[in-house]
Amino acid sequence: MHCLVVYDIPDDAKRTKVADVCLDYGLDRIQYSAFLGTLSASLQSELMLKLKKTLGRKAGNIQLFPLSGKDWDGRRVIESKE
Repeated sequence: MHCLVVYDIPDDAKRTKVADVCLDYGLDRIQYSAFLGTLSASLQSELMLKLKKTLGRKAGNIQLFPLSGKDWDGRRVIESKE
């Protein structure tokens, strides 16, 4: 199942560690604090537990949005590379 992970974390070190966890799960960075990829429901749960542990008691907001096939198919992307 496709999913989108977005976060807002003020602490630079924690933000970097959260990004590393997302990359470890095979998610692709689409913005500085947004990752997109395909994970089973159980891996999504596992990821959220790991992200919660990584964030610890620091301030932050991490959200995971599962995307249905219909939502994924309706996705529109504009990408420009110089």
